[in-house]
Amino acid sequence: MATKTVDIQDAQTQLTELLDLALQGTEVIFARDNMPLARLTAVDAVPGKKRVAGLHEGAIWTSEDFDDPLPDEFWLGAE
Repeated sequence: MATKTVDIQDAQTQLTELLDLALQGTEVIFARDNMPLARLTAVDAVPGKKRVAGLHEGAIWTSEDFDDPLPDEFWLGAE
C-alpha cells in the first residue's frame, strides 16, 4: 500500500484529491510539524455487495449450552 504524508495546513485545500487517493488504495497520513496525527484510508466494505453464507463452514462452533442461564456466582462475583 502506498503512503502519502500531508501537512494538515496543506490538507485543508487538498481534501478532495486526498480522498480520491485514499479510495484508490493510498494511505494518507495527516501530520503537523512532521509528527503524524491521523490516517485516512478507504473503508473496506463495498456498499451493495452481497455477503455469501457458508464460505467458512466449520470455522466456528457454538456449544450446546451457550444459551443456558448463567449461575448466580457469575452475577454475584463469587468464585
